[in-house]
Amino acid sequence: MARIRAFENAAEEASKGGVSAFGAALSNDVMVRGPLHLSTGQEAVPAGVCANLSKQDLITSTHRGHGHTLAKGASMEKMMCELFGRATGFNGGKGGSMHIADFSVGMLGANGVVAAGIPIAVGAAHALKLQSKKEIVACFFGDGAVNRGPFLEGLNWARIHDLPVLFVCEDNRWSATTATDAMTAGAGPLARAKAIGVDGVEVDGNDALAVDAAAAALVKKVRAGKGPRFLHAITYRFKGHVSVDPATYRDGEEVSRALEDDPMLGIKIPKREIDRIKAEVRAEVKKALEVASAAPWPDRSGAYSDIQDTGKGRWLG
Repeated sequence: MARIRAFENAAEEASKGGVSAFGAALSNDVMVRGPLHLSTGQEAVPAGVCANLSKQDLITSTHRGHGHTLAKGASMEKMMCELFGRATGFNGGKGGSMHIADFSVGMLGANGVVAAGIPIAVGAAHALKLQSKKEIVACFFGDGAVNRGPFLEGLNWARIHDLPVLFVCEDNRWSATTATDAMTAGAGPLARAKAIGVDGVEVDGNDALAVDAAAAALVKKVRAGKGPRFLHAITYRFKGHVSVDPATYRDGEEVSRALEDDPMLGIKIPKREIDRIKAEVRAEVKKALEVASAAPWPDRSGAYSDIQDTGKGRWLG
C-alpha cells in the first residue's frame, strides 16, 4: 500500500513538473506526459486481493491501474519509465499510463476503455480451463463498468462455463465526474452479479485486512473449481478523475470524511515499522524517478513496430 501511494504521489508531481518532495535530481521540466488516472485512496483493494495471488495467476486492470500493477509484483522502475515515455518502459514508452502491461508477472494490461478488461479476463480464464491449468484470473474494474455491456456478457459467460475468475469491483462511488448512485438502478453491483448466478461478498475496501480475508475465501472457492466469484469493495478515490481534474463537482465535506477513512491510517503496526517501510519506499521511488529520467527515448523506427499490417494500402481500394 505504501509503495502504491508513494508511486502515485510521485507520478502526479512529475506530471506537473517537479519531484522535489522525493529528492530526485531529474533532467526534464515535465517528466510525465498526458493525464494520469490515479488510484490514491484505493490502495487496500489491490494489496488485499493480490496478496492471495501467485506470480502465475493473471489479472486485468483498468485505466486506473498503477496500483494493480505494483501489487501484482511488476517493476516500479519500468512503470515509471513507461510514464516518462522512455524506451525501457513496459511498452517501450509507446503505451503510457493507460496501457501498462507485464506478462512476466501475469499482468495482462490496463485498459483505457471502461469495462474492456472484463471480457479479456473471461477469455483468459476460459483458456486456463481449456488447458486444465490451476491458475486463476482476478479482474479489476470500477463501479462505472457495471452499467456497460461487457459486465453482463462477461459474468454470464463466466457463470455458464464455470470459469476460474474473481471479479473485483473497486467501487469508488464516482463514474468519472458523475456520482455512481445517480446513474445505477437497483441494489448495485453485487446484486447484479448474484442475479446472474455469480456469488460473492461486499467488503470495506479501505480495510486491507478485511479485503485480504474476503479475497482469500473467494479465491479458495475459485481455485477449487467452483466457478467465478465476485468481490464488491467499497472505497474512495481522493483525487479527481484525472491528475489535472480538481474535482470541484464533489462536496468538500464528502472528501473530508473520506480522508478520515484513509486506508493507510488503519494498519495497526509499530511506528518504527511504519517509518522503516516509508524510508524504503521513498528510496525506491527516488531511484525509479532517476532511472526513468536518465532512460533513453524510443527510436523513431519504433513508430512502425507493434502496429497492424493493413495490406500496404490495399484497403484504400
